[in-house]
Amino acid sequence: MNETCRALALLLTYPDARLRALLPQLAEFLAADRSLGAAAREGLAALIAGLLEGEPFEVEAAYVDCFDRGRSTSLLLFEHVHGDSRERGQAMTDLLATYESAGLQLAPGELPDYLPAVLEFASTQPPKVAREFLGELSQILNGLHSALVARRSRYASVIASVLELAGERVRHVALPPEEPIDEAWAEPPAFDGCSTRGQARPDGAQPIHVVRKTPDAGAARGAGSSAASLRQGALR
Repeated sequence: MNETCRALALLLTYPDARLRALLPQLAEFLAADRSLGAAAREGLAALIAGLLEGEPFEVEAAYVDCFDRGRSTSLLLFEHVHGDSRERGQAMTDLLATYESAGLQLAPGELPDYLPAVLEFASTQPPKVAREFLGELSQILNGLHSALVARRSRYASVIASVLELAGERVRHVALPPEEPIDEAWAEPPAFDGCSTRGQARPDGAQPIHVVRKTPDAGAARGAGSSAASLRQGALR
């Protein structure tokens, strides 16, 4: 199971030249891996074949379009739970401490809630512990799988394989409409002026009032999140 987790983690990383060079080896390993059923192995084989046969630029662009342009298909798991809330930062700090205690060092710039990193961590644990750990993610993984199926992405086979390793069944999750991440993060026009809604004299000069913001007490309460947030339901 540990090697399978590592193989699946690799398949979810950016398909650059380095990964494409490893794909024949991954294909051979997964074809012989009996920790996955025949349907899972066939789905992974189709994904790998597509990555090998496609033009490098098109394969890389498809990956970015799939995983970096929408929240429902994000590989950052806390994106599905905390979004952009303050709790996400503390949850990531706690998860990073969990990794470090297991001797796992992330690559520079890699976030701890990145699914390949989560799978890499699972690969360092005894099979029973890894299975339970991944099982705690089943709701998020099923949502991600449903979103990938809706996009007709072959990457859905990887998520289905992770669920199978966890001993969980693939379940369809109804997904609400979402705003693309690019639009959600778009900056408002810098010099578009103030809204005139509610102004008594919209054509006249408007005073600007500076109001001191009261400290957010909720942020302090959120700092009490435990390092076991993944297991205790933060991803449920």
